[in-house]
Amino acid sequence: MASNAHYGDSSESFNIEKFKQVLQYVILKTESIDNMGKMVLYKILYFIDFNYYELFEEKLTGETYLKYPYGPAPCDFDDVISKLKDERLIEEKKWTEGRYTRIKYLSIAEPDTSKIAKDELDFIDENIDKYSRFNATQISEHSHNDIPYIAAEDFEEIDYELVFYRDPELSVRTYDDMDDGC
Repeated sequence: MASNAHYGDSSESFNIEKFKQVLQYVILKTESIDNMGKMVLYKILYFIDFNYYELFEEKLTGETYLKYPYGPAPCDFDDVISKLKDERLIEEKKWTEGRYTRIKYLSIAEPDTSKIAKDELDFIDENIDKYSRFNATQISEHSHNDIPYIAAEDFEEIDYELVFYRDPELSVRTYDDMDDGC
């Protein structure tokens, strides 16, 4: 069931070309950061998409994210990474560090950003700056405190709509407390 979650209603707004451009752009912008492996990349993409939705009430890429024990993961990541590698736009580096296999991606061509508006690129840059300082453990723990992640069932789709119920520490939007006197 979980593997087909992204083929449901939410996939109608998924823009694979835009996701591909965003992914390569994020890879380019973060490739020089030591802690930037696959796990951190997953979480940065998650926060970019979910923070964008909270602020603007529309999806940036429309990617579907699933709840995994180490945090949210984008459904189409591996397929899009394969396309980027096949098109010789990125390369993948793998090595073993202790008991972990590290995976890092490097952009080997300038990303096409034609499907990403200037204000969207600025937003992506702000989120990269905010989250790229985290290592894999820190960003996983941070994502585990996000209401959309908490509310999802294990290995199931994370609901974008739940960003509007975030705790103030993770919310990126300023909400007016509307007291109607009741």
